[in-house]
Amino acid sequence: MRQKLARVIGGVAMLALVAGGTACSSGSDDEGSGGSACGSKIAFFGALTGSSAALGINEKNGVKLAVDKYNKENPDCKVELAELDSQGSPDQAPQLAQKAIDDTKILGVVGPAYSGESEAAGPLFNEAGLVTITPSATRPSLAEQGWKTFFRAVGNDLSQGPAAGNYIKNVMKADRVYVIDDQSAYGAGLADEVKKVLGASVVGSDKVQGEGKQVEFSGVVTKVKAANVKAVFYGGYYQEAGLIRKQLTAAGVTAPLVAGDGVNDGAYITSAGAAAAEGTILTCPCAPSTEARGTFAADFKALNGTDPGTYSDTAYDAATILLAGIKAGKSTRADLLEFVKGYSGEGVAASYKFVEGGELDPAQVKVWAFKVQGGKVVPDQEIPKS
Repeated sequence: MRQKLARVIGGVAMLALVAGGTACSSGSDDEGSGGSACGSKIAFFGALTGSSAALGINEKNGVKLAVDKYNKENPDCKVELAELDSQGSPDQAPQLAQKAIDDTKILGVVGPAYSGESEAAGPLFNEAGLVTITPSATRPSLAEQGWKTFFRAVGNDLSQGPAAGNYIKNVMKADRVYVIDDQSAYGAGLADEVKKVLGASVVGSDKVQGEGKQVEFSGVVTKVKAANVKAVFYGGYYQEAGLIRKQLTAAGVTAPLVAGDGVNDGAYITSAGAAAAEGTILTCPCAPSTEARGTFAADFKALNGTDPGTYSDTAYDAATILLAGIKAGKSTRADLLEFVKGYSGEGVAASYKFVEGGELDPAQVKVWAFKVQGGKVVPDQEIPKS
C-alpha cells in the first residue's frame, strides 16, 4: 500500500512537472508550442519484426503513447514518430542509424533497444551529434565508449547481474547452477555477472546461438541433465530461452530456469509452452510497468489494446524527455542533446537524472524479480542490486 501511495504522489509530481514545463513556454500558444521544432520527429530504434520483436513492440507502443499525448496537447505543433525496425540485429544497426542521421527532421532517438545494436550504432550517432536514450540496452560497456550522445533510462547489467545471482543464491538457495548464454553482447555480459556472484556454485556453462539461428538444444540439455543442478541461468532473449526450457522439461529436467530482461515477456511462455514455463524466474532492472505512476497503464491499453509490457514505461519516459526538450523550443540536435544532458525530472517509471557516461543516476535504479505463474509473467519481489 505504501508503494502505491508513493506512486500516486509521484504521479501528481509528474503532472506538476509537465504543467510547469508548459508554463515556462510563455506567450502565445504558437510561441509556447516550440517554434521551429514543429514538424520535427523523434524515432524509435529497435526490433519490430524478427525473433525478439515482442520486447521492441512493447517499447515502440510506449513511445507511440508519449507522442500521441504530446500531439493532443499541442495540436498546432505536432511531432512525428519515425519507426526504425532493427530486427534486433547488430548487422542491421549501422545502416539504420545512418538512415536516422540522414533524416534531418529527427532530433532524438529512443533506443537502440538492445545492446548489440547499440554497440554497432553508437559511434555513428555520436559522430552525428544525434541524442539517443535507450530504454533497455543494459550492457555496461555502452557507457564507457566516450559517446556524448548516449543516455540510458534503466540500470545496467552491473545491477541486474548481481541481483539475479543473489536471487538464485539467497532466495532459491540453489547451490548447483548451470549457466548458458547466447554469445550476444547482452547475453554473454549478463551471464558473466551472474557467474561472479555464484562462484563455485556454477558447476557447468555453455553457449548457444541467438537471433533465431538455433532451435535444437539437445547437446546442452544433455549436459544440464547430467550436472544434476538446482537452477539454470540463461543470458539471452526469450525465443531461445523458451525452446531451451521446453526441451529441458521434455528431458525430465525440473530445475527452474532463471533469465534476465531479454526473456521477460509473455512471448517466452508461448515459446516454452505454459506448463514448461511455469515457475520460471525473470529479472529486470525495472519496476512492473503495470504499476507505473498515474494513468499510464490505462492510457497505454486504451491506445494499444494491450497491457504495457517490459520497458513500455521506460520507453514512454525516454520519449517524454525528448518531447519536453522540443516543447521547450530545442529545435536542433545540438540543443536537444544539451537539454537531455541537463535533464532532471519525474517520469511514470522512475526519476531521471543522468550521470557520467549517460548512465541513469544509480540512486534511481531498481531491480525486480518476476515469475511465471498461472501462464502469466507476474511481479515477485524487488531484489538488492548487489
